[in-house]
Amino acid sequence: MANLPFFILVLGLCPIINEATVRKPSILLLLADDLGIGDVGCYGNDTIRTPNIDRLAREGVKLTQHISAASLCTPSRAAFLTGRYPIRTGMSGHAKKRVLLWNAVSGGLPTNERTFAKILKDQGYSTGIIGKWHLGVNCESRDDFCHHPLNHGFDYFYGTPFTLISDCEASRPSEMAIDIRNVWLNAQIFLITMVTLIAGKKWKLINIPWKMIVICALSGTFYFTYWYIAFTFIPYWDCILMRNFEIVEQPMDLETKAEQIVKEAKAFINRSKDGPFLLFVSFLHIHTPYYTTKEFRGKSKHDLYGDNLEEMDWMIGQILESIDQEGLINNTLTYFASDHGAYLEGMEGSQLRGSNGIYRGGKGMGGLEGGIRVPGILRWPGVLPANTVVDKPTSLMDIYTTIVKLGGGTPPQDRVIDGKDIMPLLRGLVPNSDHEFMFHYCDEYLHAVRWQQNSSDTVWKVHYISPKFSPEGAGACYQSKFCTCSGENVIYHFSPVLYNLSSDPSEKNPLPNDSGLYKEVLQTVQRAVERHNATLQAVPLQLYGLNNAWKPWLQPCCEPFPFCWCKKENLK
Repeated sequence: MANLPFFILVLGLCPIINEATVRKPSILLLLADDLGIGDVGCYGNDTIRTPNIDRLAREGVKLTQHISAASLCTPSRAAFLTGRYPIRTGMSGHAKKRVLLWNAVSGGLPTNERTFAKILKDQGYSTGIIGKWHLGVNCESRDDFCHHPLNHGFDYFYGTPFTLISDCEASRPSEMAIDIRNVWLNAQIFLITMVTLIAGKKWKLINIPWKMIVICALSGTFYFTYWYIAFTFIPYWDCILMRNFEIVEQPMDLETKAEQIVKEAKAFINRSKDGPFLLFVSFLHIHTPYYTTKEFRGKSKHDLYGDNLEEMDWMIGQILESIDQEGLINNTLTYFASDHGAYLEGMEGSQLRGSNGIYRGGKGMGGLEGGIRVPGILRWPGVLPANTVVDKPTSLMDIYTTIVKLGGGTPPQDRVIDGKDIMPLLRGLVPNSDHEFMFHYCDEYLHAVRWQQNSSDTVWKVHYISPKFSPEGAGACYQSKFCTCSGENVIYHFSPVLYNLSSDPSEKNPLPNDSGLYKEVLQTVQRAVERHNATLQAVPLQLYGLNNAWKPWLQPCCEPFPFCWCKKENLK
């Protein structure tokens, strides 16, 4: 009995000791591209088969208010890796330059940002990324690789530094066809103008110096040659495959990519199994052009879109099987999500359209739920409860803070980190999310704000700007490639629109703007916006102007430029 106090002390320390033994799990991040929350079985879809994603939900925690920091690839992924709103890192776009448009641009994820990969690498983790990057490559020369994954904390990279576009698949219509037509039309106008000037000068009908005509002719010729080369050879400029710093396929063959991504993921897991690892599998699926290997083509009920999604689910199953086979399941935190909502415009048929479930809008619409509410699942057997649903606001940015702390690191103290540690919420130790307010940007414009009012267990959302759908009454901007974030094609709500997301998640019934409740909520949100704005600082804008223009001297090329074509590995 004399040892009873000591026995009680040991029992009291057990949770702490247990926590210490699992503080450094291996981490597997699975991020889909353009996947809508309504596309997945465990979120209500009964026409597309996603058994492996559904398995993760049964064995882990499913998030129903999981929010992306942006509704487009580049800014969303920048926020995911840094735990910071894109506007803080200069990765928010504007006008037509909303994402990085080429491999050969000088813009990209700033070198001074501390990604979760950098921090975990310092904590002894093996770090790898397989698949899509889309956060830049070079700054000043073709081989400085300042924005490359290996200079942002990853030990290993296999994938494309850009993103998928239709031009990457020869059988698909060019995604840049409109731009090419515009350049060709302008070139014809320029040619007619120059012929007119030369004829007028020769016949003495105009008084312009020959020197001026020659300068104009040379300038125009250079300009149109530049754009002709840029657009004509897009598959060689942007559809490339890299292993670390080396280009191994230019242009890449999409037919081999699903199997190769799985193979690379399994190999990384196998060689890293003895120590903690961070593996970020950034799928090329289910982005257009929905490349799908022949084994899955025609197998779903939704044409290529469904085929592509079911193939991605198979890929996830293969990677999870590797975790199982290596005996790592109980010490691996697995996370699955999408970078933003499904792409609604630009489809070639009703069966080639993603689903954002009951939520309005989609990809490119930063303030509407369909563009930013995404599937989110976390599994860690023995630590996170199985088959559990968390219906509180969480963010993709939260993964940053959560895994940094789990890996023994500390989030940077010299900058604002917007992501929260959600482990207490996932384990049921706290009733609410640490996100009292969430700010929803469309490019650099604040379109909406979400407020989790804990006193009433209500989530409010205030809209300041909304897109104008085209045609009128449609659910997206079908007459253009994307909805815009500003200008004449948006609605500026001078009396902001307020929704109760808890009772009206589809945002169909706004509260009357003359009610006392409306005024109370609006005032609270406005004060939060003012506090948030006070934390913003001017930073270099990575997606603006010349930072997002094609620069031949920055073009990644496997042979001396412009001979950019090679296949250095047998990838089949």
